[in-house]
Amino acid sequence: MAGIKFNVFGKIISVHRKEGEWLLFIESDTSMRVRVYDVIIPSELEEGVLASYLFDIYHENANQKYVSVERLRQI
Repeated sequence: MAGIKFNVFGKIISVHRKEGEWLLFIESDTSMRVRVYDVIIPSELEEGVLASYLFDIYHENANQKYVSVERLRQI
């Protein structure tokens, strides 16, 4: 399952597309992935706006060191 990694205000999160749905995961430093069930990404959302969507959802986590959501790479 291919996906995209983001730095979301200092937390590494990945978003994967499976069977037409977006799945959200928190990534650990040890390459373990934990599914996030309490955030739903609308299936019709385009890949190009995922960073903006994650910013809207997680903006309360912004701090002086991490002020944005940054797309890191395809995985």
